[in-house]
Amino acid sequence: MTQKEELQKQIEILESAMQAPDFWSDKMRAQAVIKEISELKEKLAGVGKYDKGNAVMTIFSGAGGDDAEDFSRMLLEMYFKYIKNRGWEVRLLHENKNDHGGYRNVTLEILAPSTHSVRSGQGPYGTLKNESGVHRLVRVSPFNAKKLRHTSFSMVEVIPDFKGDVASARDIEIPERDIRVEFSRSSGPGGQNVNKRETAVRVVHIPTNIAVHMESERSQEHNRNKAMEILRGKLWKRLDDERKAKESGLYVSKTTEIEWGNQIRSYVLHPYKMVKDHRTGAETSDVEKILEEGDISLFVEAEKSLS
Repeated sequence: MTQKEELQKQIEILESAMQAPDFWSDKMRAQAVIKEISELKEKLAGVGKYDKGNAVMTIFSGAGGDDAEDFSRMLLEMYFKYIKNRGWEVRLLHENKNDHGGYRNVTLEILAPSTHSVRSGQGPYGTLKNESGVHRLVRVSPFNAKKLRHTSFSMVEVIPDFKGDVASARDIEIPERDIRVEFSRSSGPGGQNVNKRETAVRVVHIPTNIAVHMESERSQEHNRNKAMEILRGKLWKRLDDERKAKESGLYVSKTTEIEWGNQIRSYVLHPYKMVKDHRTGAETSDVEKILEEGDISLFVEAEKSLS
């Protein structure tokens, strides 16, 4: 029996129980059953546990030096425009810029306003989660005097925003002995105490070596709390990726950077123009619409077919 068939069977059993004459005699139990049916139907429709919630996105520059860091800037601007067009809000959490305006890495929080209706069960995380993976750019390098064609890579990571989520804290428990906390002076916005007090926080998860840097808040405590929220999201995504790989029969190497092998989309600016998603086959030659206008709806819609 497939997972879809199992979910359908569970829904049928619970819906059958609702027909019992005494179903509403225990209101708390009845409400719990209705909630469970709703969650199972969402799961059946492909709506994940945190899909209605907000998201935290990080863009990392890979191979390619200045070109890769400039590509990360291009991706960031593309997502900024898409987020704005969706009516969502964005908050910069951490940035590591170079001298040319490019980014070695940058982290942002994507928020749907509380008054914003969630369409089709998808909030920022559910909409953008499949943007996670390696993005590849092919163009004539603006940083090369010989104007040679250059290939650059940037990795996008989208995780659930666990801000204030008590349930997520129970899902991903992190023992204090498993983390190392480091402090440094903040280099970003934060008021008069910036560069005077060590408010920036770096939290390292020792078993996995996953690190989170946070400097957007005014105090060490708030930066530490936010870093822990993001760390939970990263660990949850890691476990979810491992689960999906296992279900697909894939072998995940413990010694390789598996995420850098997950190339999902190419942006070719030379010798021809094409943006193509390697998972769904969606493609367009209107590169300006994608990168300059942030209209990635073609790819986001196609990604709905992915698990």
